[in-house]
Amino acid sequence: MLRSLRRLLKFYALFSVCCLPLAFAQSSSLEAENGMVVSTHHLASQVGVEIMQQGGNAIDAAVATGFALAVVSPQNGNLGGGGFMMIHTAAGETVALDFREVAPLAATADMYLDADRNVAAGRSTLGYLANGVPGTVAGLEHAWREYGSGAVTWAEVLEPARRLAADGFTLSRALVNLLHSKREDLATNATSARIFLHNGNLFESGDHFIQPELAATLARLQRHGARDFYEGETARLIVADQTRGGGLITLADLSAYAVVERTPVRALYRGFEFFTMPPPSSGGIALAQMLGMLEPYDLQTIGLNSTAYIHLVTEVMRRAFRDRAEYLGDPDFFPVPQTELIQPAYIQRLMANFDPTRTTSSDNLPPGLILPAESSETTHFSAADSDGNVASCTYTLNGNFGNCMTVAGAGFLMNNEMDDFTAKIGVKNMFGLIQGEANAIVPRKRPLSSMTPTIVLRAGKPFLATGAPGGPTIITTVLQVLLNVIDHQLPLNLATDAPRFHHQWQPDDIKSEPFLASIDTLAALEAKGHVFALRRLYAEQSAAAARYWGDAESIQIDPKTGLLTGVSDKRSPNAAPAGF
Repeated sequence: MLRSLRRLLKFYALFSVCCLPLAFAQSSSLEAENGMVVSTHHLASQVGVEIMQQGGNAIDAAVATGFALAVVSPQNGNLGGGGFMMIHTAAGETVALDFREVAPLAATADMYLDADRNVAAGRSTLGYLANGVPGTVAGLEHAWREYGSGAVTWAEVLEPARRLAADGFTLSRALVNLLHSKREDLATNATSARIFLHNGNLFESGDHFIQPELAATLARLQRHGARDFYEGETARLIVADQTRGGGLITLADLSAYAVVERTPVRALYRGFEFFTMPPPSSGGIALAQMLGMLEPYDLQTIGLNSTAYIHLVTEVMRRAFRDRAEYLGDPDFFPVPQTELIQPAYIQRLMANFDPTRTTSSDNLPPGLILPAESSETTHFSAADSDGNVASCTYTLNGNFGNCMTVAGAGFLMNNEMDDFTAKIGVKNMFGLIQGEANAIVPRKRPLSSMTPTIVLRAGKPFLATGAPGGPTIITTVLQVLLNVIDHQLPLNLATDAPRFHHQWQPDDIKSEPFLASIDTLAALEAKGHVFALRRLYAEQSAAAARYWGDAESIQIDPKTGLLTGVSDKRSPNAAPAGF
């Protein structure tokens, strides 16, 4: 009785200090019996549910949600970007879809250097040289064709997105703020300025936003499939726009694009089975390593966000990110030792020099070159149905609104994913990170990513689907949501709300959200040698929102009842689950 009382008091004390001050919002939670979709926009989530109500499965719903996000969340939802999707079918098959962008055939290792061999500011982030060959349309069609129910047609799956583009939707304050903050970059492209800046008469919250050119593109995709995007009229519009703007993408680039099915990274942790993304995502291997390093420790007894807990988990993060820097890249171009990196014996050796009383200096760990950190402007969505089909998808334009170039006549933005490659070997990038040759630009190569869509099974049945945006913090956000659910046995909404911290080996500091721990705990961590860094404030974010990161969109399945619980992270102001 006394032990139970202590646990209860500890629980309430923790969340009165750590979770409730997330006053900008609390996670949105919903229960359903038949199907669930969680995404960063309530309209896109509802689209996915609409498809399941028409007879589609979770994969059909995820595909429809992905297309809808391209309409209602143009800052990161996309047709002109790429990403990854984890799929688990009712038949028990689990597969990793790689539809990451690739470097154009004309790309070169030094394409972002000026005449003096210095990195030219902005060349890899803004404008036509910044975009890789998009993979989203091919990836979503592949998922629907190979893993959909067969009960809904391709045209039916795209229809809700087309309708949202043609009929319009109401702009939220959050999206309007983003549009205003990016107006200088969007104004550099006439089509972007016309569509997203309203020809200079900036949108306001509550305005109705109609995108007829995007609707026409979606209608062509309905009629002709992804082939239109890579070989048809939309492909010709992309290439014409690239030619006018000095870009590199050609019809040969588009027609050669291919989705890759990869073997997921599989890990076991406390009886749960994890399936997550392999390279060219670094997320799966890093997550498997961190879980392996943590398994010998009783995290519940140590206590969530206690001094000992933050110290231990930080040291685990440090070691996983060191290996990320040294070993990971596109496996089609770089020999990634995937099997060796997740061997239990190797993972145990990573913690051989762990000291519970002191930090391990990152400079004293075996050196490696840091690969570039991607932008945090990614988005994640998950879908599940009552038959056991689950989809977990993370996709991106890279930066907010990608390269800010909208394809004339087609109405969608292109990515600036080429910035994820190494611009110049050995030179620090915009994040102060040294970049390595493993990630150098090569035609048709895919840049390294941190995207970590993850599906967790319990006794062979789906238990949890999760993922997040946030560049390198994707990996640690997914880790902490999983630990909060499995080790600390928190309800999914509290597991999502809990404050987060992040360490990525270099720079050697901890980034933390507000209310992570008490002043005494933070002081005790500093006494162990830890350094806390302020999160950089981005111009497009409010001062309050910039202190938080990640946007975990998760679904938990009750193993006894099959009840689906969807939780949208309200760090994203438009996010919401939908179910039936």
